[in-house]
Amino acid sequence: MPAWTAQLERNLSGIRRRIDEAARRAGREPETVRLVAVTKYVDSEVAAELVRLGCRELGESRPQELWRKAEALASQADAIGSVRWHLIGHLQRNKIRRTLPLVSMIESVDSTRLLDALNAAAAAERTAPVEVLLEVNVSGDVEKHGFRPEALPEVVERLGALEALRVRGLMTMAAREGGVSVARQDFRRLRELRDRVRPICPPPHALDELSMGMTRDFEVAIEEGATIVRIGSALFEGIGR
Repeated sequence: MPAWTAQLERNLSGIRRRIDEAARRAGREPETVRLVAVTKYVDSEVAAELVRLGCRELGESRPQELWRKAEALASQADAIGSVRWHLIGHLQRNKIRRTLPLVSMIESVDSTRLLDALNAAAAAERTAPVEVLLEVNVSGDVEKHGFRPEALPEVVERLGALEALRVRGLMTMAAREGGVSVARQDFRRLRELRDRVRPICPPPHALDELSMGMTRDFEVAIEEGATIVRIGSALFEGIGR
């Protein structure tokens, strides 16, 4: 067994402990927070070891990289177990059909055009309803994708027409500048926005999930209501891969 596997296990254990502690500080059960390990920093061997260690939800930002790693890990499923892949980066419509069969959730749906294209592709393929999150640009950063917060009520009201999708919640990234205090404000804004639009969300869609928080700010995200945290670099410190 490579020497880096012990360090990876320690890192994973430390992150899980910090998730548990943040949840308890917020008066929540740790089981209400899911860890998605972002594997864009590492190769398929490290990603497979994460799965073997029990971290079965993995995230990738680029569809092409998700395709590659999903194929590599699928070939090892008998040894390491199955994987739930999350796409957490921007999805171009010409990459939808190849991506859909591989993912458990697309967290980065950032336009009505993409919603409609995903719905049409899923309906054509006759797959089970595809789980998605709506990405919201709460920080207003011009380089970020996502719906404008003020546009979200209109988007949510039209979800009833999307029969091949299941919208499960919202996703955001905190502002690049300002540190943890600004991140907390962004996460609180997303939670408050979710609470405002939740009553108008047509079933079977629901806004139960809040995906927010990464390595630098996941603990305050949990304190503000995150149900999914997306963590990459903190998992891979010191493994030299």
